[in-house]
Amino acid sequence: MKFAYYKTDFDPDKTFIEIGYEKDFIKSIKLLDGISHKDEKSKISDKCFKELEEYFKGKRKKFTVKFKAHGTEFQEKCWKELLKIPYGQTKTYGQIAEEIKNPKAARAVGNANNKNPLWIIIPCHRVLGKNGSLTGYAGGLKIKEKLLKLEKENL
Repeated sequence: MKFAYYKTDFDPDKTFIEIGYEKDFIKSIKLLDGISHKDEKSKISDKCFKELEEYFKGKRKKFTVKFKAHGTEFQEKCWKELLKIPYGQTKTYGQIAEEIKNPKAARAVGNANNKNPLWIIIPCHRVLGKNGSLTGYAGGLKIKEKLLKLEKENL
């Protein structure tokens, strides 16, 4: 996998977005405070960053960049379900578990979300605890709250 780095002001604690890609597919997105690999920008990474910046500015609600997220069969089933959650809306971990026909797997859905390598494109920030609470998010709860607020303000 190759990596490209772009400066962002979305998160004041993290200066760079790292975009991992192979050929014409995005494989991972991370917020970092530094560059950890050789910086190899490409058309696909440039397109992804442009779409992310548009999203952060409230101008993009859907991503068109090609991506591939690899995980276990269960994780991929969860991630596929997350893609169905509309911009500005939320579901609970329990609702996702029910929709994948595994109603007792709310905690496992949370674990699958934690392994999501494409944390904005596959919108795991739109999943809440059963009482609507902000719970676990790989990018941190501050970022989850910021993403949800951004979407509510730009419906």
